Amino acid sequence: MTGSLQRYRVMAVVVSIALFVLLFGMVLRYGFGNPHFSEVYSPIHGALYMVYLVVVVDLSRRAGWSLTRTVGVMVAGAVPVVSYLVERRVVHEEQARTRG
Repeated sequence: MTGSLQRYRVMAVVVSIALFVLLFGMVLRYGFGNPHFSEVYSPIHGALYMVYLVVVVDLSRRAGWSLTRTVGVMVAGAVPVVSYLVERRVVHEEQARTRG
């Protein structure tokens, strides 16, 4: 499971950063009337989030998570800052579970 946990860690950080960039694009679009950045970037962010979802499902399957936990981790990837907190918690719990 080490590989799937590492993929999750990377994608959680990437999606978190990408979400902040998307928020910046939304400010440009709706606050300053400049939609160009968000028109280009929004599909990129969507693709990254889809990869994140696949990685979460893979980790969930390997770790034997419940559907509730899986969906919770998926939703956490859509909320700024929460995704960082959940990533740390998931990694610590999974490392502890595999060690002992």
